[in-house]
Amino acid sequence: MKNTPIITALLLVGLATACREQLDVKNPNQPTVSSANTQNGIINLAQGGAYVNGSREIKTDLYDGIPGYFWSGAMGVHALMGDVVGEEAANQFGNQIGAPDYVILDDGTKVLNPNAPNTQIALIRQVNVNANQGANPLFHEWWYMYSLNSQMNKVLDLSEQVAYTGDAKVKKATIQAWAYWWKGFAYSHIGSIYYAGIINSAANGTNGNYVTKEKMIDEANVNLDKAAALLTTIGTSADYTVVMTQLIPDFIQVGKGKVPTTDMWKHNINTLKARNLLVNTTTAAMTAAQWGQILTLTNSGITASDNVFTGRSNTNGDFLAPQTGTVAAKSTGDPSGGATYKISERLIQDFKPGDKRLANNFIQRTSPWIGESSRGNTFNTRWQLVDGGNKLAGVTVISDRSPGATELYLAGSYEENELMKAEALINTGSIEDGLKSIDAVRTVQGAGLAPVAGTGLTLAQAQEELRRERRVGLIFRGLSFYDARRLGVILPVANGGGRKGAVVIDKAGKLNTNATIEYNFLDYWDVPDNELKYNSPAAGSAPTTNPKK
Repeated sequence: MKNTPIITALLLVGLATACREQLDVKNPNQPTVSSANTQNGIINLAQGGAYVNGSREIKTDLYDGIPGYFWSGAMGVHALMGDVVGEEAANQFGNQIGAPDYVILDDGTKVLNPNAPNTQIALIRQVNVNANQGANPLFHEWWYMYSLNSQMNKVLDLSEQVAYTGDAKVKKATIQAWAYWWKGFAYSHIGSIYYAGIINSAANGTNGNYVTKEKMIDEANVNLDKAAALLTTIGTSADYTVVMTQLIPDFIQVGKGKVPTTDMWKHNINTLKARNLLVNTTTAAMTAAQWGQILTLTNSGITASDNVFTGRSNTNGDFLAPQTGTVAAKSTGDPSGGATYKISERLIQDFKPGDKRLANNFIQRTSPWIGESSRGNTFNTRWQLVDGGNKLAGVTVISDRSPGATELYLAGSYEENELMKAEALINTGSIEDGLKSIDAVRTVQGAGLAPVAGTGLTLAQAQEELRRERRVGLIFRGLSFYDARRLGVILPVANGGGRKGAVVIDKAGKLNTNATIEYNFLDYWDVPDNELKYNSPAAGSAPTTNPKK
């Protein structure tokens, strides 16, 4: 984004305007980039770059409060396309971006997507124009991730100029590891959803050298490896903990969000690298060598006792607003009332009978909620997500909108790492070991299900256990669309995609239990026109438009 109001706003975000007390990056006393040459100044800049620029800061004329900021809006689009939730509101085309091409009901009736232009792919090509600005659903993830990357470039540049107290080498390495971690995080998101992206390490400005999504993932891993190398040099230094305690806002340093040791952080890096490989390779194309890489990474990935990178709300909503800051929060409550997102019948369908996670987090309505029929063909529902859960002891709570109650996983988690390990084991002949990992996740979350290890499951049955567990055990963690893509669910039914035997509530409120859904979604988005309008591809750039039609 060069020489535009967009990049100007991006460069100034979080530097000189007032904000709330907990996130010092926009505190009235916060130094600007030009004066962030003190230890406290660069820590404040690094903290705000991650928790403000990368998740909630955007020009007001580009922001739409219905879906919300990054963790409720941009990630909400993933949940819509992953058929975890539906949406009736038309803001940012939320009612259309996750609408399948058609549904065939139990009686053979074919219900087409009622929204012109009737297919998601045609919709994307129609609305991905600069004139749509913030209404363009493809724009927001790009904005936030490049805003995050830009701020971390500044941190890296300034980190060499700061006069540190104490062990200067350790403190500088810690701040640089932080910057490389978030750059790796940003590039992971770009490479996992867009057909092309830009690698930019400049403290100011950008370039027009668009590269393939594969090279974006390579660059993500390069930055993650740089962070890991720095953490190895730091070891167990006490000054590392001092800096990390300042980088992570204090209201987030609870539960799994406490400061990770350097070894724990390297586990987080391995888990994210495993994700980058897994979600960007179709399951059908995975090789034995790639499954081996997944196993190597997850065997050194996040453990059950590790601290990880999390987010919390607080009363002020400094990072996440309690009522609206996450997809889960905006999916909570009566779908006919304040819930922006409506719980998908297909999500509920994937809970196994007797799963206490279903009983603890959802209630079935006395009658189905039926949305405006011109807005979609699959989003009617009998279910609603309960705020704070139904108080079953020892069972995970999916949504709690009390300030500070919900723990949002920003990157990897033990459950995700264990399920990636399980998938690699199952697909390389160690079915029993993979099933043990699935059982371990269910135990941690209090599912109360009988173990599946030792029950003689076939390969296909084990793969189905894994598919369902990722859907329900990793709900609202930004993985549902990636899974639908790599498993081929978003392909046309004629090409082996879609979903058969699906539960659908039709517009008359009738329950269908054997419906067929053709999603036919675009696997990787085109580069937003909001970028291309002002930053034309340089000679030799990779294509910026997905050729899929």
